Amino acid sequence: MVKEEVELDVEIKSPANKFHMFVGRLQHVPKATRYIQECDLLEGDWGMVGSIVLWKLLFDGEVRVSKDRIEAMDFEKKVIQWNVLEGSLKTEYKSLLKTMNVSTNHGGSGSTVKWNVKYERIDENVAHPERLLQFLVEVTKQVDGYLLSEE
Repeated sequence: MVKEEVELDVEIKSPANKFHMFVGRLQHVPKATRYIQECDLLEGDWGMVGSIVLWKLLFDGEVRVSKDRIEAMDFEKKVIQWNVLEGSLKTEYKSLLKTMNVSTNHGGSGSTVKWNVKYERIDENVAHPERLLQFLVEVTKQVDGYLLSEE
């Protein structure tokens, strides 16, 4: 199979810096969304490249886990990248790399969260990761709502 890529933009009301800083503190994300129930540090330091985290997720109505390595964490460029190492997604995809990039909207009102997913399906019978993209949209919107409620 060949590597494929999908991306989407999610418009949010939170400032780009605030959103990125919050998500960059992975251990705090579960309090902002019902879709992420836990985030445990398995190796390394919180928010550092090379660290490995274990997510406990509510995905497609089921509790699932995903073990991810942080491949990039750039607070200046507002980019975070995770490589999925283990978990239910690895039963469908040989590789899965999720990148989140947050930017301030032109005109200064709100921000845009760009999600990019590079993946390699195990075979052609495996669907493209539309369910994962929808999950990322819902998580993004809930985190945005949480951040707005804190102001």
